[in-house]
Amino acid sequence: MSAVSQPSVASSLGRGVASGLAGTAVMTAFQKLVEMPLTGRGDSYAPAKFAEKVLPIGTMRKRQRKRLNYAVHFGLGAGWGAAYSVAAHSGLRGQRAVAATFAAVYSGDVLLNTALGLYKPWKWSRRETAIDLIDKLVQAEATGAVFEAFRPTPDESGSPA
Repeated sequence: MSAVSQPSVASSLGRGVASGLAGTAVMTAFQKLVEMPLTGRGDSYAPAKFAEKVLPIGTMRKRQRKRLNYAVHFGLGAGWGAAYSVAAHSGLRGQRAVAATFAAVYSGDVLLNTALGLYKPWKWSRRETAIDLIDKLVQAEATGAVFEAFRPTPDESGSPA
C-alpha cells in the first residue's frame, strides 16, 4: 500500500487563492442578483473603507473608489481562499474545512474592523447580521467547492497511480 502524496504548500496556496477569487465572484453575483434585490440593501464600501483606514490613500473620485473597493474585496477573498487551503492542507475536507475557514476568517474580519472603528456589530440589527453572515457563508461555500473541484488526482500530485 503506497502513501498518496499531498500537493505542495505552494500548490495548495495557489489553488486556494484562485478558489478564493472565484468564491468572491460567486458571492458578488449572489449579492447583486439575489440578496440586494430581496433586501433593498445598496452597495457596501466596507472594503474601500478598510483600505482607506490602513493605507495612505487620499481623496478619490467615485469611480476610483469603486475600483479600490473591488480590488480590496477580491484581495480579501483571495485571503479566504488561502485560509481554506491551509485548512485543506492540514487534512480538513468539505464542510469541516468550510466551517473552520469561516469561523477563523469571519471572526477575524469582524474583530479587526471593529478594532479599527469601521464596524460596530453591537449596533447591527439581526437582519443586518444575518445578511452579512449569509453573504460570507456563500463566499466560503463557493471557495470550498471550487478548491475541492480542482483537487489534484493521485496522478497529478505525483503519486503512483
